[in-house]
Amino acid sequence: MDLQISGKTAVVSGSTAGIGFAIACELAREGVRVVINGRRQDSVDAALARLRSLVGGAAVSGVAADLSDAAGCQRLFDACPQADILVNNLGIFDPSPFASIPDSEWQRFFDTNVMSGVRLARHYLSAMKAARWGRVVFISSESGINTPGEMVHYGMTKSAQLAVSRGLAQSCAGTGVTVNAVLPGPTRSEGVADFFGKLAAESGIGLDAMERRFFAEGRPSSIIKRMIGPAEVAALVAYVCSARAAATTGAALRVDGGIVSTIC
Repeated sequence: MDLQISGKTAVVSGSTAGIGFAIACELAREGVRVVINGRRQDSVDAALARLRSLVGGAAVSGVAADLSDAAGCQRLFDACPQADILVNNLGIFDPSPFASIPDSEWQRFFDTNVMSGVRLARHYLSAMKAARWGRVVFISSESGINTPGEMVHYGMTKSAQLAVSRGLAQSCAGTGVTVNAVLPGPTRSEGVADFFGKLAAESGIGLDAMERRFFAEGRPSSIIKRMIGPAEVAALVAYVCSARAAATTGAALRVDGGIVSTIC
């Protein structure tokens, strides 16, 4: 399927690894000029080299900037003033008992997971509206609907992204710009794989057994009963960013393996 976005420019935040990197690769395969972002220059350079090796002829560049604060966002804006597609993928997670989460962690999670996307959307939306074409996608999570007891602060930020994306979609009515949220379930990104490896080692069991335990005890409503591949998330995101998805806006689109049990 031709997604009809060749030649467009996309900014993908937090895209040196995991879901963000998979999204960058998928968009590059569609002929999109992709701007990769990460906090460190070495990780950005490594991701650029890896993407170019995977996607021949990819038009890709990178910006090293910590988007959890306004100064970092401005560095991105200076390097890439306009974009046709914005994927707000940047996010952090860390399982922690609610009573042990200090104010500073609540603020750090909100600044990183929510305010980065708010600032980027605020900057790029005006030009999208003027061009009467644009795509904004927030990478939320099934945790935005099913708040996990072991990561309440993370779930809060993912719920906030749903509110922001829906409100922004309504503010773009009639402009040709769409705004959506995509909700992955547990995904086998590098960070999640490391976390599961640590849990498995602490429990004295193998990685496969740890994954089975997680879905049996932590996410029993999962239908596919396995981790999701980053490329599986990226495939949906690429479609949502496409010209063919012009009638899809204000939506919370799930690629969660069936964890969320409500129909709508």
